[in-house]
Amino acid sequence: MKKSCYFCDEDKTLIPFESQHGKIHVCPHCVDKLDVNEEDEDKEPTFEVPMLTPQEIKKEMDKVVIGQDQAKKVLATEIYKHYIRIKNKAYLKATGKKLGKTNILLTGLSGTGKTLMAQTLANIVGVPFSIGDATSLTEAGYVGEDVENLVLGLIRSSNYNLELAQIGIIYIDEIDKVAKKSQNVSITRDVSGEGVQQGLLKLVEGHNIRVPMQGGRKHPGQPMHEINTEDILFIAGGAFMGIEEIVAERLKDSNKPTIGFGAVASSSKKEEDAELLKKYRENISVEDLKKFGLIPEFLGRFSVVSNLHPLEIKDLVAILQESENSIIKEYQTLFELQGKSLHFTNEAIIEIATIAYEKGIGARGLRSIIEEVMLDVIYEMPSSKQTHYEITLDFIKGYVFEELESNEEIA
Repeated sequence: MKKSCYFCDEDKTLIPFESQHGKIHVCPHCVDKLDVNEEDEDKEPTFEVPMLTPQEIKKEMDKVVIGQDQAKKVLATEIYKHYIRIKNKAYLKATGKKLGKTNILLTGLSGTGKTLMAQTLANIVGVPFSIGDATSLTEAGYVGEDVENLVLGLIRSSNYNLELAQIGIIYIDEIDKVAKKSQNVSITRDVSGEGVQQGLLKLVEGHNIRVPMQGGRKHPGQPMHEINTEDILFIAGGAFMGIEEIVAERLKDSNKPTIGFGAVASSSKKEEDAELLKKYRENISVEDLKKFGLIPEFLGRFSVVSNLHPLEIKDLVAILQESENSIIKEYQTLFELQGKSLHFTNEAIIEIATIAYEKGIGARGLRSIIEEVMLDVIYEMPSSKQTHYEITLDFIKGYVFEELESNEEIA
């Protein structure tokens, strides 16, 4: 008797399965249907994850994240591969073929878009997302949070749907802050460095773990969530301040940029430093990250490294004018809700971008600047009969921005 696919009568490439109806054969195109038609309690759960192409994913990212085209291309490709692997787990299991999980490491100065990229990817794919801070973690036995607490945020963002949480994305911020502080840590234990990296290995690789329901440290008798991290995508990011010197040494380049663009530097020196900084940032290698203090085992779990370059003035202007997340668009919406209008002149936008650029505070600084200049306007606007407001170059120049910093990576 000629064998054919249980679902579509294909008779060429067939895979045998044991089902409640006995032994059946299924073609590769219909493997997913097993999860819909078979009532096997031991089967893998199936999730409806939209399968956009890498180009479609990047196109969606372009609406929110301005610039950083290479990093967006890398992320779009890797996220596609990751969810293709999840969607076809039944087929891979049946055929014995393997697709490994690829976690991603992003390097980039504060305000270059690391967290925003990870958040945008999760929104595009439609999976839960959470952010964890590497600096809050310590190795087992020390004061601080267990590494498993990174997963608790994901469980909460999925409304405690553990199956959904198991295909989510976790962004580990400030991973550079847990770099090994020296080549020899045997004399005094490196609580905030190598120990944390070691503790993360099992988590990011993919294992069954127990997560305290209330967070904090694990202890006997505490209620736990049981979750498998095999299909959770981990994206780690950090500024890696000072790694430029390591890159320059490897490239045998004696020139080093002055980070921060000091006020005493000439405009030509600032341009030269900006080009050097961009050059070094785009050429960070795995070897440079090892010298910085990331251990080889940890880097092995983050096999894809993408380097974000410092944003230029034109990038910052585009963020204000084009991004769906633009702070200017937010304020314009706020005015619209009260029957009023708000307009920023091009000169004012360029001035805001220039201030953020020269202070080295990136996209995060754009929000800080605009929130400062709009404070009095928003305070007075609801009580005023004025219906149209225009923010001009002179208006921006009327403010002195001395204390602006970009300590948090949210853009």
